Amino acid sequence: MVVFMSHDRDREARNIDLAVRYHQAVSGGASAEEITRFLAPGMIHEELPNLLFPEGAVRDLDAMREAAERGREAMAEQRFEVRNAVAAGDQVALEVEWWGRLAVPYGPYPAGHVLRARIAAFLRVEHGRIVAQRNYDCYETTAPDSAAPDPTH
Repeated sequence: MVVFMSHDRDREARNIDLAVRYHQAVSGGASAEEITRFLAPGMIHEELPNLLFPEGAVRDLDAMREAAERGREAMAEQRFEVRNAVAAGDQVALEVEWWGRLAVPYGPYPAGHVLRARIAAFLRVEHGRIVAQRNYDCYETTAPDSAAPDPTH
């Protein structure tokens, strides 16, 4: 579902499209350089505390590039599915379902383990680029040795 909150529907539609394409690029394993085309030079990404980052994280554009490369190495595959999008002016809110299959062990989880999360992402767009992103990632808890169902089915 897509909801527009102001009378500037064209700008809001462009902002939602940008946010969705950005998530598709990350989902598709885009390189740090490919992801950078969606982000403004002063980009700040705030990830609130969650299962993988108990202290949370705040990243600037350089840290985002580094995280993208680490993610490409850590995940055998991943998918973001945008379930809902709401735009109001330069703000976009997304409801996203994510899953990722580990390429390498991570904490108690072995390579091949499937992680799942439901995400609320709030983005601010200026001049066709994302300048801020705040994520609330709610990971499902599964035992490290449990057989997770195949997320592709």
